Amino acid sequence: MINRTLVRTKVIFALFAYFTDGDKTRLSAEKELLRSFSDTYNLYFLLLELVNYLTSYAQQRQDEAQEKAVAMHQDYNANPRFVNNRFARQIFENRTLRRYTEEHNLSWDSAHDSVALLYKQMLDSQFYQDYMNSQESSYEADKAVWRKIYTQLVADSEEMETALDELEVVLDARSWTSDVNIILSFIIKTIKRFKPDSDADQPLLEMFSSEEEVDFAKGLLRATIEHSDEYERMIEQALQHWDKERVAFMDMVILKTAIAELINFPDIALQVTLNEYLDIAHEYSTDNSPQFINGVLDQIIKQQHNSNKLIYKQLKR
Repeated sequence: MINRTLVRTKVIFALFAYFTDGDKTRLSAEKELLRSFSDTYNLYFLLLELVNYLTSYAQQRQDEAQEKAVAMHQDYNANPRFVNNRFARQIFENRTLRRYTEEHNLSWDSAHDSVALLYKQMLDSQFYQDYMNSQESSYEADKAVWRKIYTQLVADSEEMETALDELEVVLDARSWTSDVNIILSFIIKTIKRFKPDSDADQPLLEMFSSEEEVDFAKGLLRATIEHSDEYERMIEQALQHWDKERVAFMDMVILKTAIAELINFPDIALQVTLNEYLDIAHEYSTDNSPQFINGVLDQIIKQQHNSNKLIYKQLKR
């Protein structure tokens, strides 16, 4: 689940903390990095658990409305389509989700008010009303409504941001509000994997596809820390007439990490490395950072290539 793009971002934030805290060691930085991966994986399960929480809340609201109607001697005919959603039933029965959320105490209870607001938005949404009023009743329609809940309501939602802020405190987690949108892409991927005959043992996404991703993360962090002074000298040479002190701190961390990858992971295509770090700069640093970082890395690559210090499988840009 956690891919190279997310690994690089996590490594950079671990390094940012390391370089700004003089008391941190390489081992403590590595421990924080691995902790950040676990927090992200917890968020994946928490967001899947939202299916169960929203469904249960919808059932509760219907039960309350039914009781009120009986007390007032009124008719009440609830539409059961959402609470009987077949995909939601599969999620509820999934053994991996049940076991993981119980072991890690993952629950939406502490953010109930924010989820209730999200539920109200769902009721008002056109896609939900179309789903509830449709003459079609299919498994694909049941999956589609949940895809829309995640992509149209949960993504970039103020209510969701508030909920995750609250849960970060209660569950001692970090970076959930910044990770939520990328994790939502994995939620959509998970939904697509479910089929009408998926049973309670339907596999969910693993934290890493292989141990190679963990080794890459640790290696990138270690190399950047161990050769930080060397990489900083390379950056200074590439800056030419630009004062190093004027370089944004985040840009310096991104540059050092990019150099570490270029030197220590030559099997990764050059353009892939460059594009990844330019995207990170665009997302997390200043408006001018991508252009600046691209120029500096271009100078370093030329210098290293001319002195035969870097060997790439692919030098075409």
